Amino acid sequence: MRKPTKQHVLISDPLSPEGVAILEAAKNIEVTVKTDHTPEELLAAIPKYSGLIVRSQTRVSRGIIEAGQRLRVIGRAGVGVDNIDVATATQAGIVVVNSPEGNNIAATEHTLALLLSLARNVPAADASLRAGEWKRGKFTGVELYNKTLAVIGLGKIGTEVAKRARAFGMQVLGYDPFVTREHAELLGLRFVTLDEALQSADFVTFHVPLNKDTKHIVNAKRLSQMKDGVRIINCARGGIIDEAALARALASGKVAGAAIDVFEEEPPIDSPLIGLPGVITTPHLGASTAEAQVKVAVDVAEQIVDVLSDRPARSPVNMPAIAAETLGRLQPYLRLVERIGSFHGQLATGGIRSVDVTFAGEIAGDDVGVLIPGLLKGLLQSILDESINYVNATYVAKSRNISVRETRESAAADYASLITVRVIAENSEHIVSGCLFGKNDLRIVRLDDYRLDFSPEGLALIAWHIDQPGLIGSVGTILGSREINIASMQVGRVSQRGSAVMVLGVDERVTPEVLAQIEGVNGVTMCSLLEF
Repeated sequence: MRKPTKQHVLISDPLSPEGVAILEAAKNIEVTVKTDHTPEELLAAIPKYSGLIVRSQTRVSRGIIEAGQRLRVIGRAGVGVDNIDVATATQAGIVVVNSPEGNNIAATEHTLALLLSLARNVPAADASLRAGEWKRGKFTGVELYNKTLAVIGLGKIGTEVAKRARAFGMQVLGYDPFVTREHAELLGLRFVTLDEALQSADFVTFHVPLNKDTKHIVNAKRLSQMKDGVRIINCARGGIIDEAALARALASGKVAGAAIDVFEEEPPIDSPLIGLPGVITTPHLGASTAEAQVKVAVDVAEQIVDVLSDRPARSPVNMPAIAAETLGRLQPYLRLVERIGSFHGQLATGGIRSVDVTFAGEIAGDDVGVLIPGLLKGLLQSILDESINYVNATYVAKSRNISVRETRESAAADYASLITVRVIAENSEHIVSGCLFGKNDLRIVRLDDYRLDFSPEGLALIAWHIDQPGLIGSVGTILGSREINIASMQVGRVSQRGSAVMVLGVDERVTPEVLAQIEGVNGVTMCSLLEF
């Protein structure tokens, strides 16, 4: 379909005037602002538009995208894209853009606002005075000076919080499993383990994504190990803190106070923290400043203009445009390198230092440069509190001093094409090789010194062990007793009765309790759950 002379853009949620002005100033764009569409009205209207800008109100469903026959770009004026069907947009060749950094300062400053309010009992004192009381002694606070703050997560927001906390004269501890000690120390922090951070701090603030590793990272056990009178701030994601456990710790006096901006369920209708003495609550206001709204509006509007002017967007959420012929040829390899990267990301311990990738065989003669961002995206996206995509993955790696080196070899031994990736982290080093069987069958064929042959799909249990009779059967018995079905099994070993590794494809998620039980089997040295 030929592109119309004028590219029509619909703004379907409220957007700062500064963003609207950028679109209106573009000679090739005509703007419509209508923020009260029903879903049915939007479905009827969307075929006219080449661009769509939303915030969190408009849901951009598969039906909307399929009806948008002219759509070339969808912009989310903010970070999250949960209300956009990104997969369908990608399949339709529509670029989805967002503003991953526009809210950073707003979230940083809200964290500091809650930190100060918590230390000085500001909300409760204000409410008391409004009620006609004058109870100065009741609201005696604590100073931040010379207190210890633990910053959990050293991404952009956590880093900015740490800088400002040091200005208050606080002693700042930093924890982030995917940041090197050298990087943390450059920020003037003392780099510690998670448990040391939580047990040593007077104040704790969280700046991590919500995933399987951070879900309820603050639970009853960890709360019991913290200092008496600790104060906790969460402006990151709901679900990081077990709200019921925190409520009990507050009621017992173990925790002196908490400031919570995000909740396990939003709105937090049933949260035990709402109205609890000693708790400051705000309705997910971390990004809600006038300046942040302007930043995200301008950022997304500029990207809309770029895409509709045939220029690349700077913050695409999905894959940028690649020549159809190249994409068709390399698409399976792009999926493969992302899975190899994800495998490495789940194996790595400590900050990642270097990534060496070798393309061998037929693939070495192709345009493999486009695969490197996919590899880094897979490696980084599940371990960093940042929006990682094909365009910014290389930049993020560089900004974290991760060296990336590419090598090409004409021969690939037993394979037509083979991709081998070595990742060196602060406390680990692994090698993973993968290839394609046929045109689309992704396979991992090597892990370190072990030859394997498994498909990186779904859930997999990986266990390092000693090659000895009965061990695999014991693991299978444990899984069977928990109704966990084994879909596939691969075992690699270096020598008979020597070190070995098994990879079991499983149909159900393996809980930490089951993993601990498997690690208790004689001969098993370590095991973990992988998710592809």
